[in-house]
Amino acid sequence: MQRSEQTTRRDFLGHLTWGTAALTGSVTTFCHPQQRLEASTKPPRKSAILLWLGGGPSTIDLWDLKPGAATSGPFRPIGTTGEFTICEHLPQLASQMHHLSVVRSMSTKEADHTRAQYYLRTGHVPDQSIQHPSYGAVVSKEISASRTNLEIPPFVSIGGGSIGAGFLGIAYAPFIVNSNGNIDNLPTTPPDGRFRQRIKILQSIENNFTAKHPQSAAEDHAQVLQKTLALMTTEQRRAFRIDEEPESVRGRYGDTEFGRGCVMARRLVEAGVPFVEVNYSGWDNHANIFTTLQDERLPTLDQAMSALVDDLHQRGRLQDTVVLCMGEFGRTPRINGNGGRDHYARAWSAVVGGGGLRGGIAIGETSADGMRVITEPYSSEDLMATVCQTLGISLQTQYTSRNGRPMKIANGGRVIPGLIL
Repeated sequence: MQRSEQTTRRDFLGHLTWGTAALTGSVTTFCHPQQRLEASTKPPRKSAILLWLGGGPSTIDLWDLKPGAATSGPFRPIGTTGEFTICEHLPQLASQMHHLSVVRSMSTKEADHTRAQYYLRTGHVPDQSIQHPSYGAVVSKEISASRTNLEIPPFVSIGGGSIGAGFLGIAYAPFIVNSNGNIDNLPTTPPDGRFRQRIKILQSIENNFTAKHPQSAAEDHAQVLQKTLALMTTEQRRAFRIDEEPESVRGRYGDTEFGRGCVMARRLVEAGVPFVEVNYSGWDNHANIFTTLQDERLPTLDQAMSALVDDLHQRGRLQDTVVLCMGEFGRTPRINGNGGRDHYARAWSAVVGGGGLRGGIAIGETSADGMRVITEPYSSEDLMATVCQTLGISLQTQYTSRNGRPMKIANGGRVIPGLIL
């Protein structure tokens, strides 16, 4: 079985951090938590945050309710600061929806978790002959090229894995951390003279090997070494330290893994990271869906996402930061015999805003029972194209895969009309 780019990168980091730990000896704290996070220059602003609701959220119960229909659940719609209604159990988000819009006419064809997660994060259906780059890899590659002062990874995934960089190489694969900002096994000792000498020897070995074996894996390995060394020593690493945030700020987001992840995402984009993904799983609700949503999922999403949007706005960052919230598909309008909803890709919703996108509107419409899209349907490719364009990434950009196949960004998707100002 072919190993994923993400797994390969983790292995490389494991080997490298083990080796650098051996070089440095004991590990000490990198910097005092009370010190102020400073950047040598103000980072370029455009970034994206993907709030990934793994498992497939029931968007008919969140963003596109159908009161009075046989398919409706017990939740009622409430008004928002936008031109549409959302679920009554999202009251804090309702006050922020003038910053966000809902694409209610998403229609895709993959209803298997693994295939749909790949498709929604890459714009391509899985293909055994090639690994496509994800949203995060594309955005981080295109934007980080102009961020010469960025010393931390350009693509960070918080609270879980993501889809890797595919043929773009592991330099753009997700750097995975937990919501507390712990970077497992990475030494934090500042380099001394002995350390630097040993690193020069290691780099000489790497360079000699790469010169004799000019293959992508060797080049990727050398790049990861450089990025690991930079991450060990840079002040920008403090962007992961959410404990430096005032308790009052952290409290707004909620003391949950997702809430802490959203705090970290805001800190990372402020530090100049182009793409951050925050994972919030547990949306595969085939049974007892309404109790699960009301008691667990919706309060956590409501508090953390609303605080993130408002915080970005108050800090002057929302205009340059796209916030995208979605899962791999929606769930069936029909409620099954276990009081749950099953996988449904034919008609569902995604939420997007910030970064120059229009807020406060609903794009598209589904039927009265939520079974089908009755306006222009939009795909993963279209959503990805819209995000890329508002980030300033040309949709004419074309990559060549390692087997020589030309590929356009967003797989030739079209910009969703009405979203870009």
